[in-house]
Amino acid sequence: MEVNTKQNVRKILKELPQGVELVVAAKGRSPREVLEVVEGGVEFIGENYLQDAQKVYPLIGNRVKWHFIGHLQKNKVKKAVGMFDMIETVDSLEIAREVEEECARLGRVMPVLIEINSGKEAQKFGVCPDDAVVVVEEIARLEQVKVMGLMTMGPRFGDPEESRPYFVKTKKIFDKIKDLNLPGVEMRYLSMGMTNSYKVAVEEGASIVRIGSKIFGERKY
Repeated sequence: MEVNTKQNVRKILKELPQGVELVVAAKGRSPREVLEVVEGGVEFIGENYLQDAQKVYPLIGNRVKWHFIGHLQKNKVKKAVGMFDMIETVDSLEIAREVEEECARLGRVMPVLIEINSGKEAQKFGVCPDDAVVVVEEIARLEQVKVMGLMTMGPRFGDPEESRPYFVKTKKIFDKIKDLNLPGVEMRYLSMGMTNSYKVAVEEGASIVRIGSKIFGERKY
């Protein structure tokens, strides 16, 4: 059955509460598929891989804001900083310093979210919840990196309710950091929830949701 991506996008945009942004997770999608969602009214495209973004960007350019939502490797920082409007997955002071160095070279400031490993899962990236405040305080000292909030993954599959404790924990960390009023830190965004769990994430305070397969349909690989 053919997927009507424009219709799917418009439906989600209509149902999301005011103040919650939709980042379309375009992992593995063709430039034509991504163009269709942009034509459906999307303002933010999220890419997990630089090579995917490089294929899509020439067709769409700055018609949208580009968010990097995959794991950022050290050797990919230069290209990511040159292409994306926000990096949602800064998971260490080391990566933040790499971003800082490249931004200084380009004369720009990069908005970032700090990725929190809310479940303390060994197979996932992100800052340990117990270390989040200290890491944000350190990154806040960088001049070319602007902390704009937090991001967490949560389980991709299963009962959406299983994600709730992850989101609750991350929201508590978000509020704690926001209350510190750290210089150079603007806790504006809390990116939580994907296709399976975004409704629960919104209930727990998400201001960005990252949705892919509910818009495009399941990938065939």
